[in-house]
Amino acid sequence: MSKQLAPSPFVIDVHTHLYFERYIELLRDRKVAPRVSKTGDVENLIILEDDEAMGGRPIAEDYWSVSKKLEWMATNEIDHAVLSLANPWLEFMESSSESSSWANKLNHDLEQLCVDHEGKLSGFGVLPMHTAAQCVNEIENISRMPHMKGVIVGTAGFGQGLDDPALDPVWEKVQEKNMVVFVHPHYGVGGKQFEGFGHSLHLALGFPFETTTAICRLVISGVLERFPRLKLLLAHSGGTLPFLAGRLDSCVLHDKVVANKLPHPPTYYLKKIYYDALSYHEPAVACTSKFVGADQMMFGTDNPFSISDPPQNYRALGFLDQSSKDLICHETARDLLQILTPAQRRE
Repeated sequence: MSKQLAPSPFVIDVHTHLYFERYIELLRDRKVAPRVSKTGDVENLIILEDDEAMGGRPIAEDYWSVSKKLEWMATNEIDHAVLSLANPWLEFMESSSESSSWANKLNHDLEQLCVDHEGKLSGFGVLPMHTAAQCVNEIENISRMPHMKGVIVGTAGFGQGLDDPALDPVWEKVQEKNMVVFVHPHYGVGGKQFEGFGHSLHLALGFPFETTTAICRLVISGVLERFPRLKLLLAHSGGTLPFLAGRLDSCVLHDKVVANKLPHPPTYYLKKIYYDALSYHEPAVACTSKFVGADQMMFGTDNPFSISDPPQNYRALGFLDQSSKDLICHETARDLLQILTPAQRRE
């Protein structure tokens, strides 16, 4: 059956989340953020302490139900989803042994979901972001799960950012395992400047600026110079990176503190990164595709959050030629993540 919405015959969604049932139960049992609160029959997800005053965001079964996820995928003409746990992941856990245990359980849960829905689902695993040794061990475990394509991480690392040298063993291990690292924001930047506007400015600006800042630090500190085969996928089209890359090059070049830290300008490294196409309008897609090419972009939806709008993100690809649409909708993800299309499965 031909698609009515999607601009490509096969669509892979690389940016789509699920709060697994045991994880939701954990949040329901908590009394401080992150937690799930209940007012009458409505449950609210409170991710950060600052969300408490606003009461969090309403959530429903589509946040944890795989059957609801599959129904939503069918409605929006998405053929395959690479699921990941949404923020706050396991960063709030005080005990390293607790986070390690939970990471292992959640990753096995995700692998089993993929097995149960063979051909429809893959996954990015979650890491116990307390120590490098624990992360390396869990990466080894994930590498033995055939449906897992990489890991999702926030920008905090072990609390000192993704440029923290303590993360080097983690980067070395994922590079060794040829995994993709999906970098996703959580805390936002901007804070007080965004108050009084609900969640709108925090999500629209704070999240992309968080990613932009974290990846700039990672690049300028030399992580991608030390680990040239590290495969990063950035949420929300890399924040503002495609737009500000030229300015970053110039600022680094003319700053004696950092001008000689790298053998190449920052743009050299930024162009080695993959970006999702979750930017909602043509100008942003045009900027990103001109910066790195459609062969380094992948379709994403941010489901189940309220800002998820696949039809709009399909329309944002409308100006591209069919070859570029196919690259973004499935070919880049198919090749990078080794996801079989129906035609390949029949061979």
